[in-house]
Amino acid sequence: MEHYYTTEKNIQILISLLKAHGVKRVVVSPGATNITFVASIQRDQYFNIYSCVDERSAAYMACGIAMESGEPVVLSCTGATASRNYIPGLTEAYYSKLPILAVTSTQDISRIGQLIPQVIDRRQPLKDIVKLTEHINVVSDATTEYDATLKINRAILELTHRGNGPVHLNMTTTYSRDYSVVELPKAQVIKRLTPESVFPEIQNGTRVALFVGSHLPFSKRLTESVDKFCAHYDAVVFCDHSSGYKGKYRVQFAVVNAQEQVRSNMINLDLLIHIGEVSGDYPGMRLSAKQTWRVSEDGELRDTFHSLSIVFEMSEVLFFERFVCNAEIKRTAFLEECLAEINMIRNNIPELPFSNTWIAQQTAHRIPENSVVHLGILNSLRNWNYFDFPESVTGQSNTGGFGIDGCMSTSVGASCVNSGKLHFLIIGDLSFFYDMNILGNRHIGNNIRILLINNGKGTEFRNYTHPGYAFGDDADKYIAAGGHFGNQSKMLVRHFAEDLGLSYFFADNKESYLEKMPIFLSPQKLEKSLLFEVFTNNEDESDALKLVANVLKKKDDSVVKGEDITFKSIVKKVIGEKGVEIVRILKK
Repeated sequence: MEHYYTTEKNIQILISLLKAHGVKRVVVSPGATNITFVASIQRDQYFNIYSCVDERSAAYMACGIAMESGEPVVLSCTGATASRNYIPGLTEAYYSKLPILAVTSTQDISRIGQLIPQVIDRRQPLKDIVKLTEHINVVSDATTEYDATLKINRAILELTHRGNGPVHLNMTTTYSRDYSVVELPKAQVIKRLTPESVFPEIQNGTRVALFVGSHLPFSKRLTESVDKFCAHYDAVVFCDHSSGYKGKYRVQFAVVNAQEQVRSNMINLDLLIHIGEVSGDYPGMRLSAKQTWRVSEDGELRDTFHSLSIVFEMSEVLFFERFVCNAEIKRTAFLEECLAEINMIRNNIPELPFSNTWIAQQTAHRIPENSVVHLGILNSLRNWNYFDFPESVTGQSNTGGFGIDGCMSTSVGASCVNSGKLHFLIIGDLSFFYDMNILGNRHIGNNIRILLINNGKGTEFRNYTHPGYAFGDDADKYIAAGGHFGNQSKMLVRHFAEDLGLSYFFADNKESYLEKMPIFLSPQKLEKSLLFEVFTNNEDESDALKLVANVLKKKDDSVVKGEDITFKSIVKKVIGEKGVEIVRILKK
């Protein structure tokens, strides 16, 4: 019977990626646990395989091969104490900075500690024998396949990352005896480039966009380099309020991506360039790209969109400046398409109930110039991302740990740095009470405006899209934590705020909110910092989100009557026939 590759998918991925990354030298030791790997590569003429019975000698042998060839070398051994014998040789590789990939094979790690023969725990290696260790489980579905692919790419790249060194992969085996796979899968290959690398080209006609996660405010130089890049490649910058970018190609796209019935063609990309950190803009992250390039000085593999192909380990400014050779080119066709679609949806949002969504719709564009807006995670960040701030207003949100605590304290801290700038905070009641002690801090000045949306619970858990919605009012008992903190008392926060020296007023309907909004949004500093408490209910909050998410209908019930929801129909509705002709010319 002729043998080909093993049916164990994790082994197939490892072999595929070794070949894709140009790793061909392997030192193998005999054993049963690693047989599926060894039997698979020995029939593949790509690999140069060396046999060594003693694992201790095998590791030192690999050091010699790596030292002489200047290439990475793979080690393969069975389970049990065989792998322990790699330690001296890997210690040598660690201190001599030699790229040795130690692939140890193992039974399922659930057997660790169960007195099963030849099962030892090697999940925590000694500190100075490898730069990185990854455990690779059996691949049983798309999720485990993705996990294995990402980890193996990371391991191979780490061999030569910031100086060479050894890396460890612990591969689970099922002892499959089936070697019938004739062709290896084409595993997702991720590469890492540095400023010294040869950069790939972006071909004409490539649909390109940037996605910016949470990010510190952009410097003037970075903004200019991004704008020139976008002008050159007809790209746009998908942002939310925490992204820090306020340049010419900014696209606040959450309201488009939130649409449930119609998927915008604007988010189908050839190339997505990912910068920044964690984004709390869930709808805005619904992008589809053939490939993603991640740009970050940390050089880590952050595959948020499951299409990562290259990590550029360098500053963002350097990356964008390297790609722009003619700053005189100014393309805006893609930008016009995106802005037309956003405007069409916003202009067709129906009357909303009194809610955080409605408040954001009425308030976001009226925030005073040069202010800072801090947004609580989930409900506030989501709703306010549907609408734009004035260009000079910056947004922030605690999305790093993405927890309930700390957003009010963060806004207070920020307000201390520049007492002449207004700092607005949009926060829900649970987050407010979680962090309320900061209002007693003696450093608070008169430049803070707090908008407290008090719905008496974690309204997130009562939204129609949340699993808690199925439990109805029963969710309030424990899931949504309803009824705490005075159960929407109209005196509790008032007394707390006023006793601590803040001004206070409240609203519980649209009329009272609109009446008091001008005071809250006053561009001049008031005598005291201000807390504006607004009382809503979870039914209205959920209904408002649903209305915004269903502005665009399927073809049979389209907003653009009698037509598909295409770019042409959207532009025609927003800017007319002349606008369509202008964009057609721009595309040429």
